[in-house]
Amino acid sequence: MKARPIRPIKKKDSPSGSADASSMSTSVSAPVTHKLHKLLAQAGLGSRREMEELIAAGGATINGKVAGIGDRAGPDDIVRVGKRTIHFKSDDRLPRVVLYHKPEGEIVSHDDPEGRPSVFDKLPQLRSSKWISIGRLDYNTSGLLIFTTDGELANRLMHPRFEVEREYAVRIMGRLTPEVATLLTTGIELEDGLAKFDHLSDQGGEGSNHWYRVILKEGRNREVRRMFETVGMTVSRLMRVRFGPINLPPRLKRGKWMELDETETRRLLALVP
Repeated sequence: MKARPIRPIKKKDSPSGSADASSMSTSVSAPVTHKLHKLLAQAGLGSRREMEELIAAGGATINGKVAGIGDRAGPDDIVRVGKRTIHFKSDDRLPRVVLYHKPEGEIVSHDDPEGRPSVFDKLPQLRSSKWISIGRLDYNTSGLLIFTTDGELANRLMHPRFEVEREYAVRIMGRLTPEVATLLTTGIELEDGLAKFDHLSDQGGEGSNHWYRVILKEGRNREVRRMFETVGMTVSRLMRVRFGPINLPPRLKRGKWMELDETETRRLLALVP
C-alpha cells in the first residue's frame, strides 16, 4: 500500500493592521463536541451500532446524567459507561490494527452456546478497550480478518456506503458456464435482495474442483456461498484474500496474527474512505 506523503498544513498569516486591543474580538470559541456513540466507538468500546444500543439502554452518562441517542460530548465532559470513566484518545494517537489468518473451524464471536473455538481467543489481550472485528467470516471460511481498537475505522471499512472491496478465492464442484458467470456479475436475487460480483475470474483447477476469484463490495451473511448455491454450485472451499487495501500476507500462517506498525497504520488510515 502506498500512502500520500503527510504534509503539515500551512497556517495563514494574520492580517496586518493597526487596530488596537479594544477593537479586537474577545469571544471564545465553544469546545468541539462529537456524538457520543462515535466517541465511544473511537475509544474502542465497540462498533457504532453497539454503542448506540448501549446508549439506548441507558448504559452511558454525561456529567452524571443518563445519555440519550444523539447526545454530544466534548473534552470538558465526564463520560462514564457503568462505573468506568472513559478517556477519549487525542487525534494524534493511532489505533491498533491486527491482521489474523483465520482457519476453518473458528467463529468470529466472543460467545458461542456450542463452545466452539473463537478467533478472539487467539488475539493479544487488551486492558482498556476491546478488539472490533472488521467484517466476519463464517465457521467454514478461512482467510483474512482485520481487528482494530477504533470503532470509527471499523465503520469506514464495513459500512455499505463506502463500497470497500472484499476479494475471495472460491473452489466449487464443477465449472461455471459463460451464461452463469454473466448472471453472477450482473445480479441474482437472494432472499435479502439483489447481489452481484463486481469481478469474477477463472483460476483453473484439476478434476471436478475449479477455482475462481471474486470481488464484491458488501459483506452480507454467507453472501458468496449463497450466490453460488443459487446457481446450483456447491462451494467446497472459501478463503478471503483481501479486504479493501489490505491483502492477506503470504508469510502469515493460519491461526497466527500480526500487528501493523505505525507506518503501516498511517498508510491504512490514508487509504480508507
